[in-house]
Amino acid sequence: MMKASFNVAESGGGSYRLLAILRWVMVVIFVSFGIQKFTLHSAQGIAPFISNSPFISWLSLFGLRGEAYFLGVTEFVIAALLAAGAFSPLLSAVGSLMGVITFAITWSFFFTTPGVVTWSLSADPIAWNLTGEFLFKDIVLLCVCVVLFLASLPRSLVKLRMPSTSADIASSGEAAR
Repeated sequence: MMKASFNVAESGGGSYRLLAILRWVMVVIFVSFGIQKFTLHSAQGIAPFISNSPFISWLSLFGLRGEAYFLGVTEFVIAALLAAGAFSPLLSAVGSLMGVITFAITWSFFFTTPGVVTWSLSADPIAWNLTGEFLFKDIVLLCVCVVLFLASLPRSLVKLRMPSTSADIASSGEAAR
């Protein structure tokens, strides 16, 4: 019986090792997003998204600054988990999953915040304003977190991932028999 173990990109081989770059980019992004949440300007800027979100509108209980602080601390925690994930595969999986949830929620703002997108059947079926353009990039960040999450999971859970070492190739060949 094979023991399922989580994976760390930094200890992988080949193209799998390059995923470490994505981890550290996401750490920088989460730290910078977290820092921004401690400014009044950012707190005021995210308030309409929070109040219209079916997922996080409850944060308004903390008030304008409190909801921003909550999100800022959460983003710092995700950054710390992703950084620690370079050494602990389980922390890598938890941090990247939290990143997936974060960007899934921010991506939902595209649909839940009034005035961000105008849907029509005209020649321009989807027209968004600057806020919509700002949110649209979160789909890429969501995908990066999904990739990091899947790469952290045990190979037995993610059958599509290619083996990265000759030992992995040998064991996958034996498992297939």
